[in-house]
This record gives sequence, structure tokens and C-alpha cells, in this order.
Amino acid sequence: MFDTLLSPALLGTAMVATFMVLIMTKRMSAIAALLVIPILFGLIAGAGAGLGDMILQGVMQVAPTALMLTFAVLYFAIMMDAGLFDPLVRRVLAMVGDDPVRIAVGTALLTTIVSLDGDGTTTALIIITAFLPVYRRVGMNPLILATLLGLCNSLMNYVPWGGPSARAAAAVGADLGEVFAPLIPAMVIGFLAIFTLAWMLGRSERRRLAGGIALAAGTGTPRAPVAMEVEPGVRRPRLFWFNLALTLGLVAGMILGLAPLPVMMMGAFAIAATVNYPRLKDQKARITAHADNVVNVVVLLFAAGAFTGILNGTGMADAMANAALSIIPPEIGPYMAPITALASMPLTFVMSNDAYYFGVVPIIATAAAAYGIDPEVIARASLIGQPVHTLSPLLAPIYLACGLLGVDVADAQRFALKWAVLISLVVLVAAIATGAIPFRAG
Repeated sequence: MFDTLLSPALLGTAMVATFMVLIMTKRMSAIAALLVIPILFGLIAGAGAGLGDMILQGVMQVAPTALMLTFAVLYFAIMMDAGLFDPLVRRVLAMVGDDPVRIAVGTALLTTIVSLDGDGTTTALIIITAFLPVYRRVGMNPLILATLLGLCNSLMNYVPWGGPSARAAAAVGADLGEVFAPLIPAMVIGFLAIFTLAWMLGRSERRRLAGGIALAAGTGTPRAPVAMEVEPGVRRPRLFWFNLALTLGLVAGMILGLAPLPVMMMGAFAIAATVNYPRLKDQKARITAHADNVVNVVVLLFAAGAFTGILNGTGMADAMANAALSIIPPEIGPYMAPITALASMPLTFVMSNDAYYFGVVPIIATAAAAYGIDPEVIARASLIGQPVHTLSPLLAPIYLACGLLGVDVADAQRFALKWAVLISLVVLVAAIATGAIPFRAG
């Protein structure tokens, strides 16, 4: 414990609140705030020369996650560049025809697969470019496309290289694989629910179009899609089967836990880069093309490590957790995992992922530990609200998607919110039923 005029609990609360206010009001970037704010409050706490060791310890905790994400982003970027998903896009578009049911289910299917790279912006561009002309030709409501796009992409963000999972694991110091693996059954059930919803929405559109009912006012007129530009000579159609086998083998290896995630990602990237782009010049060009995404993710994680390192090292996290425990009724404590899952829906809607995972989740995890709830359980619970988070007005992708579709953001939120809450609840019930999230601790 360090000497300070303020209690560690009060100081820690002030630090978290300052961080959240600064990034939510866009006064500072998340990366800068994660570094400057804890150092400032660490000095106020009297940590002094100890801050360096705290930062390094926190960074070391997130290093495996950062390493895995570096090569995961590059691997799936190479798969996108090589055209792994091109035949699937063509096949799905050929299969859906003019039937609204097949179009809706095809939207969900293609979004799920394209979202494998963990990049929501890329997924939105591909799916909207592929399906918006189909929706316009048939006369389907583009809000259905927006809803299915957001729901499928949000669940695919549970994958280890997805931003929310990486943040949740880093925030509580848990192993990323241990956070993700138990969620797989609930994730599958969630996708079954989304495909059922797609079928229902498609049936509704089929009846509407057969009856000649016009769209409700306010849905807007879709604009022309933005074409996906492909650099000449980048696609590798002849290597489709090799890339597919490599990707399926990688996913199977992750599910079976054949090796640590960073090791598998590093190996898969090396193979993919060497086989698809054997010339050194081409490899450098592919890495350079996606360097921004890699740097942004990795730097954010290292900054988060510094934040949590100081929060824990100064004793602020423990003090805040003890303060929270003093006001939490003892009978509620054992249920903190499902409570965290339910709270993640409104919290992630009004907060950015950075503010929520790095500001709120570590405190919940520390308090929950007193009731025997493991940090990775809280990390899983904190992911449940992601379908609702995709509708947050704080997110840029929702404005991108609505802009491409030519619909109002408010209309998209009103149309999709009830379905997002429903899917989140389905995943929560499935996670409790499969043991990923205990209903009651102990």
C-alpha cells in the first residue's frame, strides 16, 4: 500500500472515471489515456519508482494475447487478399435467387463466414456490396440486412482474435483460450437462433412482398453499393483448396487446443504467406497493406497492460473491489456472473469497448473473486452483451453500414434492438446451461 492523502478505493475510482470520461468525450485517444491517466494517478498514489515495474508486469501479462492477435490479423488478411471467400460469395449469391427467405438466411451465412477475420468494417463492406443489389432487386427491407449483419458479426467477435475477447481477457489477466473455448457451445446455439431469426424475417418479407405492402416510412432508399477494390495480382484462386484446408486445420487446432494460440497463429501465418506470396516483395506488400490494423490492436493491448498493471500494483483494484463488496448484499454476490452478463447489454450500449473492458470489468472480476468466481468467467460474462453493443451510437461501423444502406441510424437501432437483446439472452441461457457461466458460484 502506498502513502496518499486519498484512500486507494477513492483514488482508483477517480482514475477509472477520468479515463472513461476522457475517451468517451473524445478528449484523448484510448491508447494515450490508458498510459497517461494511470501514470498520473500512480504518482498521486505515491508509487513513484515502482511504476516502471508495475507497467512491465502488466505488459507481460498481455504479451501472449498481443502476439496472437498480431499474426491472427495478418493471417486472415492474407486469406481475404488471396480470395478465400470469393467462391463462397458467388455461390451464396447464386443460391439465394429472389426468395426473401433464402436471401435472409444467405445474408446470415455469408456474414458469419466473412466475419472470421474479426474485422467488422471489412465484413460490412463485403456483405453490403454483395447483398444490397439483391435486396434492392427484390424489394426487401434493408434494415433486415443491417440487423443480420450486426448480429452475426457480434457473435463472431467472440473468437480469440476478435477485439472484445482480447480486451476482456487482457482486462482480467486471463488466458484468451480459456475465455473463448467454453463459450463455443453457447456461440453455436446463438448462431442457430440468428439463423432461425433470419428465416422468420425472410418469411415475413415474403408475405409482405406477396401482399404488395410498402415499406414503413423512414427506412430510406438504399444507395448504390460501394465496390470492393482489389489490387491486381493479389488474388490466388488456384490456391483456394489449400487455403481452405489450412484455415479449417487452424480452427480445428484452436478448438482442440493442440498448441498455444500464439504458436498456431504464427505457424499458420508463415505457411500462408510463403505459399500464397512466395516472393519477398509480395509478402512485404501484404504486410504493409494491413500494418495499420495490426499496430492499432497491439499498441492498444500493451497500453491496457500498463493500465491494469498500475491499477493492480498500487492496490487500487483490491481496494475498489473491497469497497464494492461492502455494499453488495451477500446473497447477490454468488450470482455476479449472470448479473455481469445482463449488465453488459446496457453498459456496452452507452460505453465504448475500451471504457467498459478496461474501466469496469477488472473491478467486477476482483470483487467476484471473493465469491469464488474465476476471472475468465467474468470475462465470458462481459462478452454476452456484444449483440447490443453493435447498435451503440458510439461505434463508427454502425454509421458506415447505415450510410451504405441508405437508412437512418435511429431506424436501424429501433428495428434491431429487440432482436439483439433476444440473441444476447439466448446466448446467456446457453452459456449457463453448458457451464461456461455458472448461474451461482460455489
